[in-house]
Amino acid sequence: MTRLTARDLTLRYDDRVVSTRLSLDVPDGAFTAIVGPNACGKSTLLRAFVRLLRPSAGAVQLDGRAVSTYPNKELARALGFLPQEPVAPEDVRVRALVARGRFPHQSLLSTWSEEDERSVAEAMEAAGVADLADRPVHELSGGQRQRVWVALVLAQRTTHLLLDEPTSFLDIAHQYQLLELLARLRDQGRTVIAVLHDINQACRYADHVVAMRDGQIVAEGAPARVVDAALITKVFELPCVVVPDPVTGTPMVVPAL
Repeated sequence: MTRLTARDLTLRYDDRVVSTRLSLDVPDGAFTAIVGPNACGKSTLLRAFVRLLRPSAGAVQLDGRAVSTYPNKELARALGFLPQEPVAPEDVRVRALVARGRFPHQSLLSTWSEEDERSVAEAMEAAGVADLADRPVHELSGGQRQRVWVALVLAQRTTHLLLDEPTSFLDIAHQYQLLELLARLRDQGRTVIAVLHDINQACRYADHVVAMRDGQIVAEGAPARVVDAALITKVFELPCVVVPDPVTGTPMVVPAL
């Protein structure tokens, strides 16, 4: 039994149905990468997991309990979510924004604690933004802002991290640094679920790949078991060959155009 599951979901935006009867068990303590073409339902699935989108049928469950029944702060202490395009309050500085990740751990009677301070400092250091702590967020580059948002989610100290295209706006070096960080968090026992566009990055870092098309899961499993040329052609309509990555031995997709 896995802690986070989706059962027979129907997901829609008004009259537009995105997915029907979609089910997924998210492996505990693993790095799950969700891949697929644009508008195939990847982000919609993440939104359903964190209760930003209510299924019109089926249920998302955490620890056998529908996420719809959790109080907001209790759910936010378990599930940390980074959306595609978060918006920062005007004129907020980096440290203050990252500190908002500690909100789920606060109460009306609690005060800012040493644990809160340590969590914020460690999150900024891990995300590589400690040197930006006093900078206004609006002055930062797109890549720097993205790393600040990652730090906010890390400061929540949740058991599950859900990230929607977390490598957006990052240069290639910072993309791999972030993926290495997510892999380390996985190694420390946290469950990571990320929507990724780069299939080769997904194969290199993820334990579990979920390939989607047209709102449905086409295949899921360990990259070495499920990622082959037939799957890539089916999901992305891309002629290709799949060869071993020369560094890791994981599947590497090479377009055959």
